[in-house]
Amino acid sequence: MDEECHYEELSLNNAKAVLSAPVDRAVAGEPTIITRHGREEAILVSFEEWERMSKAPSFTDLPLAFPAS
Repeated sequence: MDEECHYEELSLNNAKAVLSAPVDRAVAGEPTIITRHGREEAILVSFEEWERMSKAPSFTDLPLAFPAS
């Protein structure tokens, strides 16, 4: 991914009461969908999974991966 990723950092210590269990599940490979007013707004995944996904080529990059014929 060539675009710069923007994110907010929140220490687990500051959010432990509400995030400890979802973070444990994310690290175990089970993402958590976070909703607001019943709408899916975000997803919590492990850092390892986020790194893997952020390095995956996007659909628009696929033509660049193949030489022109």
